[in-house]
Amino acid sequence: MPNLTLKNVPQDLHRTLKNQAKQHHRSLNKEVIATLQASTAKPLALDIERQLAEAREMRRKFRGVTSLKEIQAFKIAGRR
Repeated sequence: MPNLTLKNVPQDLHRTLKNQAKQHHRSLNKEVIATLQASTAKPLALDIERQLAEAREMRRKFRGVTSLKEIQAFKIAGRR
């Protein structure tokens, strides 16, 4: 696996990465790799027509007043 050496890393960036690594329970090296992977990942292709159809269906369902009971049922259904 190739190696990469970083020089002259700003202290605040180093501190931020160390804090994030600690929060994520991983080494500084693994945190830097995860951050680089996330920043260079290709965005997912969006299916605009599908999203519009879903939005229209949601609008159709929510016409008028929605009760608390209905909201709770939607939340529970969304968790399944």
